[in-house]
Amino acid sequence: MTLVDELKSAVTPRAALLVVGVFALQLLFITSYVGALHNPKPTDVPFGVVAPPQVSAQLVGRLDQLPGGPLDPRAVTDEAEARQQILNRDIDGALLVNPAGTTDTLLVASGGGTVLASALDTLFTRVEGADRRTVRTVDVAPASPQDFDGLSAFYLVVGWCVGGYICAAILAISSGARPANRERAIIRLGALALYAILGGLGGAVIVGPILGALPGSIAALWGLGALVVFAVGAATLALQSVFGIVGIGLAILLIVVAGNPSAGGAFPLPMLPPFWKAIGPALPPGAGTWVARSIAYFKGNDVTASLLILSAWAVVGTVVTLVMSSLKPKPGTEPIAEELGAAGGAAA
Repeated sequence: MTLVDELKSAVTPRAALLVVGVFALQLLFITSYVGALHNPKPTDVPFGVVAPPQVSAQLVGRLDQLPGGPLDPRAVTDEAEARQQILNRDIDGALLVNPAGTTDTLLVASGGGTVLASALDTLFTRVEGADRRTVRTVDVAPASPQDFDGLSAFYLVVGWCVGGYICAAILAISSGARPANRERAIIRLGALALYAILGGLGGAVIVGPILGALPGSIAALWGLGALVVFAVGAATLALQSVFGIVGIGLAILLIVVAGNPSAGGAFPLPMLPPFWKAIGPALPPGAGTWVARSIAYFKGNDVTASLLILSAWAVVGTVVTLVMSSLKPKPGTEPIAEELGAAGGAAA
């Protein structure tokens, strides 16, 4: 056998295509992470201004015209309203102007991301200094001392996402990526649901009572974790039911390559480039991170939209999996499963 014949025998066209796909995924991974995180800077940060009526409009206009557009400022009636809007996650900070002195107060919320809070502090130290004023920073929703850089919520959700797509991949690879019938699809979804419940509880207990990394309701985090794991797993099962084994790669593309850098974990959403800022809230890592931080630091406020997004991933993934499992499979659509079976028979 010539070298060319040996190469053709060793590397099948299917294997070559999969390697090309992995190569493309690798390049996309690098592009996505470096593109999203290499140059973080605040852009259009929702921001409140509390000032006397005679200077409020002028100050809002001035802040809106800062180079690079770091702020999306709006007038707020008083300090109580500013604090409430921060806790409701309507704004990420506020400036309280003191007309009787030269020291103003900057309200931030490091629970939503310490990097953004620090960026606002740096920005207003410079802005106030140009007017020969000083700024005093007050953290309205401080991150836990055990939650370095406010990253624990993000890592918790990443762990849940990893569990979801790996569990779904194992359920598929064990006996063909596409379910042979609806009953098998229901069994897979049921096993995934049980895994999601246990995985959600495990994550909530680890970050709460065991490590003390995140405050907030353990029950709420448990429910969120179960939803995140099931949503990601159901989406992975759906992709596998449509595309076969390639669906696992597509799940990694959506969750890991696109979802993780756009989740607002390492850098909150206002510090990400426009593309990642736009897609992040619609993907499970971003929606899950938002809810986890709201539970931990913002009294559970502003979670409805993100929970609906996660629920949509779960429902659509479930429906697609069930619909595809009811279709008659085409002959020879599971070469990977056949190869695994043949290998097992040869070993026996």
